[in-house]
Amino acid sequence: MSTVLGTAKKRPEYYPHVPQYSSGPDMPFDYRSTETRILSDSSLVPPPVLLQAESPRIVLASQSRTRRILLEQAGLHIESRPARVDEHAIRESALAEGASPDDAALLLAEMKARRIDNSDAVVPDAVVIGADQILACDGEWFEKPADRDGARTQLLRLRGRTHVLHTAVVVRRGGQTIWHHVARPELTMRPFSQAFLDRYLTAEGDAILSSVGAYLLEGRGVHLFDRVEGEHAAILGLPLLKLLGFLRQHGVVMS
Repeated sequence: MSTVLGTAKKRPEYYPHVPQYSSGPDMPFDYRSTETRILSDSSLVPPPVLLQAESPRIVLASQSRTRRILLEQAGLHIESRPARVDEHAIRESALAEGASPDDAALLLAEMKARRIDNSDAVVPDAVVIGADQILACDGEWFEKPADRDGARTQLLRLRGRTHVLHTAVVVRRGGQTIWHHVARPELTMRPFSQAFLDRYLTAEGDAILSSVGAYLLEGRGVHLFDRVEGEHAAILGLPLLKLLGFLRQHGVVMS
C-alpha cells in the first residue's frame, strides 16, 4: 500500500532480492516458484555413472522390462531389442524330444540371442545377451498363464510344493555363442488359503500373466512362499552375478 495525496493506492510488493520479483515495483509478478525451476532443470541432474567399457555395446535380446532394469541398475547401458521367436513351439519341441529343463531354457535363450545377433539392427562386435526360464515341478513344465483363471490353476498346482526355476543366459558375439550358464533357484510355496489366493489375484491383476510362475517375487508374490533359495536376480529372470563375472573377465565391464 502507498499513500498518494491521502489516497490509498494498491501496488505489488517489490522484493529486489528475489530473482523472479526483481523486475521492478511496477512490473507484474512472476509467480512461478524458483524451487520448481530448479527441480525441472535437467542440467542439474547428474548423468548416470556407468561401470562398463566404452565398447563393445551391450544388447539385450529381450523385451523383458525386469531384465533390462536389472542390468541398468547394475550400472550398465544396454540396448533392448525384442527377439521374436515362437517360445511355445520351441518349448514343446524340446519337451517332446526329452530335453531337460536346463537344455530347453538354454535353447530358448540361444534362439533369442541368435535372432538379434544375426539381424542387421545390431552393430558388429556387439555383445548380445539372451535369457529365458523354464519352471519345473516334479517333472511338469509350466508356462506363462494365458489369463487369470490359468494363473489361479497354476498357483493351486504349485501350492505347498517346491519348484525349480531353470534360468538360462547366453552371450553371443560376432556370430558365435561365447558363453552360457544355467541357474537353478528353488522356491517352496506355502499352503496358502483360498481366501488369500482370491485377494492376491485381485491385487495383482494381469501383471502376473507376464511371469512363468504367475507371481512377481519382487512384489506381493513374496507372500506365496515359505522358502526361497538362490540368487534373487536369477529368480527374476537373469543370473546376474555369473553374467557380470563373465563380462568382467572379458573387459566388457570394469574389473
